[in-house]
Amino acid sequence: MTENRIATLILDACFKIHRELGPGLFESVYEEILEYEFTKMGMEVKRQHPVAIFWDELKMDIGFRADLIVEDKVIIEIKSVKKIERVHQKQLLTYLRLTDLKLGLLINFNEALLKTGIQRIVNGL
Repeated sequence: MTENRIATLILDACFKIHRELGPGLFESVYEEILEYEFTKMGMEVKRQHPVAIFWDELKMDIGFRADLIVEDKVIIEIKSVKKIERVHQKQLLTYLRLTDLKLGLLINFNEALLKTGIQRIVNGL
């Protein structure tokens, strides 16, 4: 399955969840429900997945934790904040570079209209 097809399925699930529950819940709530929805669809999903960072001869086993990685192709960074900041976009791009993945979705569930809270970040896609 391509990154774009996976992204379509991800966004469909996000819209469904936002429509039913609305904005303002903790990020962990949306994260757990998304994991459930993807698993129900038969997709592989890793939640709070530790990603190693290498620096010179140093290996940090947990450099960061990705909120969700779907089908080993798309990273989802979930937010429930007043406003997405530029640093959130840079953060996701860094995650993509470090994992060598090509597509990330930055999703802020704390929006009246979810479509205004979705940003697609690419790494050479």
